[in-house]
Amino acid sequence: MYMRRNWQLYVLLVLPIAYFLVFKYGPMYGVTIAFKDFNLFQGVNKSPWVGLDNFKQIFQNRQFYTVLRNTLMLNFLDLVVSFPAPIILAIMLNELRSLMYKKLAQTILYLPHFISWVIVGGIVYQVFATKSGFVNNMLANVGLEAIPWLSDKTYWVITYLATGVWHSAGWGTIIYLAALTGINKELYEAADVDGAGRLTKILYITIPGIQSTIVVLLIMKLGELVQIGFERPYVLGNVTVSEYSEVISTFVYKTGLQSAQYSIATGVGFFQAAVGLIFILTANYIAKKTTDQGII
Repeated sequence: MYMRRNWQLYVLLVLPIAYFLVFKYGPMYGVTIAFKDFNLFQGVNKSPWVGLDNFKQIFQNRQFYTVLRNTLMLNFLDLVVSFPAPIILAIMLNELRSLMYKKLAQTILYLPHFISWVIVGGIVYQVFATKSGFVNNMLANVGLEAIPWLSDKTYWVITYLATGVWHSAGWGTIIYLAALTGINKELYEAADVDGAGRLTKILYITIPGIQSTIVVLLIMKLGELVQIGFERPYVLGNVTVSEYSEVISTFVYKTGLQSAQYSIATGVGFFQAAVGLIFILTANYIAKKTTDQGII
């Protein structure tokens, strides 16, 4: 009876379900390439099975451990630096009293998210280039030495992290601002009556009020420690810092598309997915045990 009365709602689900079946679950069949000696002309079905030979080759490759180390290092540093940024920004925006200034600040903070990483890479090179960059030209004008932001490994990591914060922090505030609207306003009024200051209200009302949102997003971030986007490290990286800028996504691109080793590239992708699943399940289990909150 319920389904008959609300059949329109179930019809609305047809397109989303079809999308996931076709574009998400359908391509999973291609994972079998990781266990085959894939030949482009024979296709997936007719390529011979090789068992775990591709994975043995992956784990015997020293470069794989380098890109795995870089992926974990950059993602962990990104988690430490970038994860708190939207929380802090959301709290700061929430504390603004001028509605017009608040909307203006939100717009300015959101804009970088809509800029392609290719364009961001061009901006970074224009601003931080050693000889012609805006920042180093300013340093030279005041008699200071140029800083190799993009050619020194340590400075490159700093530039990489700072660019990530600038690009994504503003967009990430949307979720936390939405969570902040769910906090009961009477709690703030009661705190005002008790003489609580702004910092006290943030520590004892605002942050606990969005704790569940923080935990869920943290679990998702921990599950992505082995996953890393392709555009950012590829665009910002260069030969001089390849020891740090080469990550799993760029390794898969060069191995699969440039070297045509499709089975190896698929095996690395499968390894990423498996380890990511383990990370997210572990983080979810710990979160449930410690805070009684989780996503599964």
